[in-house]
Amino acid sequence: MTRGTVRWRLTIVYSGLFLLSGAALLVITYLLVAGGFPVIRLQDAPDGDGIVRLCAQPDGSVATDRDFTACAEKARALMTTQQAETVRRLVLRSGGALAIMTVVSVGSGWIMAGRVLRPLRTITAAARDISAGDLHQRLAMTGRQDEMRELGDTFDGLLARLEAAFDAQRQFVANASHELRTPLARQRTVLEVALADPAPTLTGLQTVCRRVLAAGEQQERLIEALLTLARSERGLDRREPVDLQAITSSVVEARLAEAQARSVIVTTDLMRAPVLGDARLAERMMANLVDNAIRHNIPGGTVTIATGSSTATVTNTGPVIPADELDQLFQPFTRLIGERVAAPDGLGLGLPIVAAIVAAHEGHLDARPLPTGGLTVTVRLSADAVVAAPSQVAPASRTS
Repeated sequence: MTRGTVRWRLTIVYSGLFLLSGAALLVITYLLVAGGFPVIRLQDAPDGDGIVRLCAQPDGSVATDRDFTACAEKARALMTTQQAETVRRLVLRSGGALAIMTVVSVGSGWIMAGRVLRPLRTITAAARDISAGDLHQRLAMTGRQDEMRELGDTFDGLLARLEAAFDAQRQFVANASHELRTPLARQRTVLEVALADPAPTLTGLQTVCRRVLAAGEQQERLIEALLTLARSERGLDRREPVDLQAITSSVVEARLAEAQARSVIVTTDLMRAPVLGDARLAERMMANLVDNAIRHNIPGGTVTIATGSSTATVTNTGPVIPADELDQLFQPFTRLIGERVAAPDGLGLGLPIVAAIVAAHEGHLDARPLPTGGLTVTVRLSADAVVAAPSQVAPASRTS
């Protein structure tokens, strides 16, 4: 009661409004009653009027002249006194009734405030009891669709999103642990076999070292990808002008040898695409898109890369991707079970990192499977306010 709870504040508001309304009603009633008594002038008093009857003599005759005037003044004074007494009693009794009803309104306001705030107490108790281990609980409030019901539904929606986020985090940690455990187990096995060899040779030891280094490189790439994903999901600390044309051109140049080794034809149509964002994340985004297009392709396939108007589009041929399984490509460590399989050097983090980087830039990502096989991914980031002059925007097309 001393904490100034919402229930008490509502009670005071209800009671205060009742008191003000009652006081206003009392004032209006007083003014109406005080000004409502008729004033009777002697010259207007008709026969049979109360003043005439009041001034009648014992023998039945009516007082006249001076006696009647004195009697009438006495009657008027009596009526004035009666009027004042009536108004006084009205004020006293109405004030007493108002005081009693004010006390009653406090109790009624306390009860009504409790009824109004009952759903809020339910939400508060649920929020206090729910922990990370039982986010599946829901309020499931019933009743009329009012503000409290809407608040309860909003709270249920928040719990659902938190549960999904916690489940995704647990799944991500489990998948990351599994992915890291595989190269560690491979290293351990290789080293145990080498140590168990009673007559090791220099060539054998060199082979073991190369395998251990390869497993270590895989771990490094996985850890780097995880750090990039975590950094992308955290958001951007600052934004700077970035040109997707220059970044994409550098990324493609570094991957032409791999594309030729996989018999994949890379075609580019690069134009100025000034955006605001993080240069390193934008480079990682384009690198993952190009790597995904090259590695998840078919021999003799093609990759088409285009930039312009703050967008970048990467289209590649490849196996047919079912439309209902497209979202799985953007889930960490998720690989499709159908024809599209992960590349031997893939980590299952390429497209999830792309999605996280686009979300960190508050951009838009659109992925569409092609009917003949393959995928088209288009990303659009926030455009840079400083746009280059038309003479500086020159296309750069190349086929390799």
